[in-house]
Amino acid sequence: MPRIQPVTNPSADATAIFNGVKAKIGMVPNLYATLGHAPNVLGGYLDFSARLASGQLSAKEREQIALAVGEVNACAYCLSAHTVIGKGAGLSANDIADARFGTPSENRARAIVSLARSIIATKGHVPETELAAARQAGLDDSLVVEVFAVTVANIFTNYANHLFDTDIDFPKVAPQKAA
Repeated sequence: MPRIQPVTNPSADATAIFNGVKAKIGMVPNLYATLGHAPNVLGGYLDFSARLASGQLSAKEREQIALAVGEVNACAYCLSAHTVIGKGAGLSANDIADARFGTPSENRARAIVSLARSIIATKGHVPETELAAARQAGLDDSLVVEVFAVTVANIFTNYANHLFDTDIDFPKVAPQKAA
């Protein structure tokens, strides 16, 4: 049972955001319905995510980051959601597993996922060798900043789901090891 229940009687601000989400994806995921307790937080997160979607990282690459972050942080909700979203972005079952465990076969994807995992593991104190490896794989400073931002956006949702104990409303995917 969730520690913080999804909003059932949303404010006018939350209703407007929920209507926009529902129009875009056909549902209001439980995470968003719970964040709806603070419409400014939900709106800010959605605005940030929308801006990130217009960057240089492809939808596949953003989903690979989300899957890697979800696995590292053992967030079953995000792994479940991003497995569905990742498939919609064109990731195969193998691509999804490779992203979760840091082993994409394509050099750029591997560098992106490795950098995201390093950001988490080092709490942002990424060693110079990791940055050099990312640059060697073709990530310029702009892409490094985008990988950082997408990683942090996913940490936000992972931690929100841990705090709220959000009910999973996607086909369930369990992390390799529980948090």
